Amino acid sequence: MELIEETGLASKEGLALTIGFFDGVHHGHLFLAKQLAKVAKSEGLKSAILTFWPHPRIILHEAYQPKLLNTHEEKLELLKQLPVDYCIQMEFTTEVSNLSAHDFMEKVLKNRLNVKHLLIGYDHRFGKNREEGFDDYCTYGEELGMKVTRAEPYEENDFTISSSFIRNLLGVGDIELANRYLGYNYNISGTVIHGKQNGRKLGFPTANIEPEIENKCIPCFGVFAVKVTVRGETHKGVACIGTRPTYGGGEVSIEVNIFDFDEDIYGERINMQFLHKLRAQNKFCSEDDLRAAIGEDRIKAEQMMANE
Repeated sequence: MELIEETGLASKEGLALTIGFFDGVHHGHLFLAKQLAKVAKSEGLKSAILTFWPHPRIILHEAYQPKLLNTHEEKLELLKQLPVDYCIQMEFTTEVSNLSAHDFMEKVLKNRLNVKHLLIGYDHRFGKNREEGFDDYCTYGEELGMKVTRAEPYEENDFTISSSFIRNLLGVGDIELANRYLGYNYNISGTVIHGKQNGRKLGFPTANIEPEIENKCIPCFGVFAVKVTVRGETHKGVACIGTRPTYGGGEVSIEVNIFDFDEDIYGERINMQFLHKLRAQNKFCSEDDLRAAIGEDRIKAEQMMANE
C-alpha cells in the first residue's frame, strides 16, 4: 500500500474508494478492504482508503468524544497492511466539516481523486452534520458519474464487529475477545513517569505509564497479564489499572511490574500488550494481603502466558 498525504492529484486510472476513520484497524476493516479490492479488480480500478485525522468529533466539539484504540502513527502502520493500493490521509478541518455530502463527493472525490466507485461502509455517514444517508449518496453518484454501493458488515458470533464494539469489550475487561476481533494484542505505548513507589516497597517494583495520547482507550480497572517491550526487548509482566484503593484511592494510574527487570527507565517509552485479565481491582485490608495477592497474580500470569 502506498500512503498519500495530499488529495490534490486525481488518479488517472480512477479509484474504487471507501471512507472512514478506521480506529483500531480491526477485522471489520479488513473485511471492508477485501470487498473494496474485489470491486476495484472487477472494474479495472485502483483501490483506495480515505481516512481522516484528527477524529471528526474533536473538530466538531461534539459531546461524545470516543477514546481511540490507536495513535495516528499506529493506525497508519496498521492501514499499510490492508490489501488496498492507496491510503489517502486527509486533515479533517472545520472547512471539510461544512461540506455537504454532495459537495464532498463532487469537489473531493470526483474532482480531486477521480473516484469511479464509492463503497460506503454499512453504517457510515458523511457530509455536514451527517444529515444525508445512503440513498442520497446514490442520487449524487448518478449525477456525478460515480457508482455508489454499500458494503456488507463483518459479523461473528452474531456480533457486528466495529470500533465501538471493541471499546466496549475493553471497557468490561474482555481482553481475549477484543484481541480476537482486532487481530492483534491491544496495547498502550507511553512514557514511564515517577509514581508513589508503593510497588517497590512491597517487593514488586512497577513502571508507571503515561499514555502517548490523552484520549487513548484504557481497559477497565483491574489486573492484567501483559507483555512489555522496553529498549527493544519484550518481557512478561502484570499490569494494574486503577486508583490504588488499598492506599486510599486517588487518580487513575497505569502501572506494570515487569518480570525479571529492575532497571531505571524513567522518561523512556515502553509498549504494553494486554493478553488476559486476571482479576478486578480490589481493596485489601493490609499491605501483607496486597503483597500476597500480587504474588498470586504473578504466578497466574506466568501460567497463562507460558506458551505465548
